[in-house]
Order: sequence, then structure tokens, then C-alpha cells
Amino acid sequence: MLKARYELSATLLRDGSVLVAGGAATGKLLASAELYDPGRGTWTATGKMAAARLSHTATLLPDGKVLVTGGGFSGDVAPVVLASAEIYDPSSGSWTTTGSMLEARSGHTASLLPDGKVLVVGGFNLSGASLASAELYDPSIGAWRSTGRMATARRDHTATLLLAGMVLVAGGNSTGGAALASAELYDPSRGSWKATAPMATARRDHTATLLNDGKALVAGGCCDPAHSAELYDLAANSWTATGTMIERRFGHTATLLRDGKVLVAASCCTGQDLSSAELYDPSSGSWTATEGMIEAHTGPATLLRNGMVLVAGGFSSGLASASAELYDPGSGT
Repeated sequence: MLKARYELSATLLRDGSVLVAGGAATGKLLASAELYDPGRGTWTATGKMAAARLSHTATLLPDGKVLVTGGGFSGDVAPVVLASAEIYDPSSGSWTTTGSMLEARSGHTASLLPDGKVLVVGGFNLSGASLASAELYDPSIGAWRSTGRMATARRDHTATLLLAGMVLVAGGNSTGGAALASAELYDPSRGSWKATAPMATARRDHTATLLNDGKALVAGGCCDPAHSAELYDLAANSWTATGTMIERRFGHTATLLRDGKVLVAASCCTGQDLSSAELYDPSSGSWTATEGMIEAHTGPATLLRNGMVLVAGGFSSGLASASAELYDPGSGT
């Protein structure tokens, strides 16, 4: 990439290119953005955001534009948590501000609902408190409104849009820092939440992946010494254990491949960064090792139109990385 950055966002655009935005490096928040062209394997600069941000969300809207929300950091850079939101237009390569969220938040999730609205959930505020609030963005009017609150405040959780249109929120951190096993479902038709069966293991910084059969695979996270994984079945409202990962991971990536398998790669904050990767096969419920990354880094993973997976940026040996690499499922390299 043109800039080293961690806690960035990566979004696959309609034309097949990837928009990378924000993040931080050397203690400085970034407003810059760049585009990856899979045909050429090159990066080019595009318009800068109005606000520098990291730990934000980026959501591809039905019209092909990208909504970026919130973000911030309260560690080794100037404390900031944002309520602002902005939209990237690929046709012009420019950003425009849109309505601000009702509440400033970072470490939240954003889910595109079937009706085109965006559900933003949880996160933390400037005081570090985890949030139970949720709000909806309506692209047709560029405004936010509040919706039902979760039963449990959480950050660093996952949010998965299920085939039925419900959103499964699982795990995360409470305000006190303890990992959560609880999970809840958001019903867009009612704008309300209901508790679901809890996971077998409390976890944060895990991954959740919707499989082709409609089940959600939750894998890894802190602090799970057994590297476990489990499956949520909406019809049965239950979690069942599945195969254990080969390595313990959190802050990793999980990508559903075209063949229905899930590629899991990297890990951070485990005492040493991991470059290893493994594949989950839903048909057998088992994991197998595949070739590891060239560099141990924790940037986001994006499934490209050609079936390859792009991993770019993130942490590498405790520093921001500018490197990018491609995983080819056909050759496993």
C-alpha cells in the first residue's frame, strides 16, 4: 500500500476494486484512502476522508457508495471517539459528510439490512464504557434514528446477518473488560432484540462467518485457550461445538471462500504474531492447515471477484504494515 496502517477498513467495490480507508501509523490517525486494482495488482491514492479515524466501520450501500462511521482511539494517540459519518463515491473518488450518529462510538459493528438501512451496534465511548445502544442509518435521507437497545453492553463483538434477515450479535467485551458468552438477535421488522442461547465459550476479538447452509461459524477469540469453534443454528436457537482450530487465534480474519470453506489467517496479541492459516470444512467440521502468509500481519481480508483473498496492512511485529498479499484457494498458496 502507499501508507502503512493498522485498524483500517477494506471494502470491495462494485467494479471489483478494494477501498482501504483510515487506520493509524506511528501514533497518528489517518484520513487517507487508497484503491487496490486486482487486474494490475497496484494501489492508487483516492480522496481523503473529512476525519482521520481507526476502528471504524465501512459498509457498501446498495447504490455502490461506501458509508464510514465512527471510530477513534484512546491509547497511544490523542483520545478521540467520533460520532461523525461520511460517504465515499467511487464515481468521483470523493467523500461527503452525512448525518452524524446519535452516539459517538468505536469498536462497533455495522450491518447492511435487507431493506438497505445500516444497523450500527455497540462499541465504546470516550470514557471507555461499552455501549448497549443501536441505531439505524437511512441512506435515502442521510439520517440516523435510534432502535432497540441490546440487553448487554458490548464492544469487540461480532454481528452476522442471517439468511432470515435477523442479525446475530455474539460475545464481545463488557465495560469491565470481561469477555462475554451471551448472544442476542435483532429483528429488523420489530426493531427489537431478544436473547438467544449463549455460546459455550466467552470470547472477544473472535470471528463470525455465515456459512452456505445458513449457520454461523464463530471461531477463536480471547480468552479461549482451547482454540474452539462453534456453530449457531437459528432454527434450533442453539450452539453446537465443531472442530477445534489448529492454533489459538484472536484478532484474526475469517473469509468464506467460493467452495464454502472458511479461510482463517493470522492472529495478534498472543505473545507472537502468527502468519499461519487454516481452512474450515463445513462438510466434515474439521480444520486443515494451508500455506501461511508471507508476513505475519493482521490487516482485513477481502474476497475478490476472482476468488482470491486480499490481506492488506494491519500490525506486523507490533508496527503498522503496508504490505499486501493474495491467497489463492486453487493452489492453497
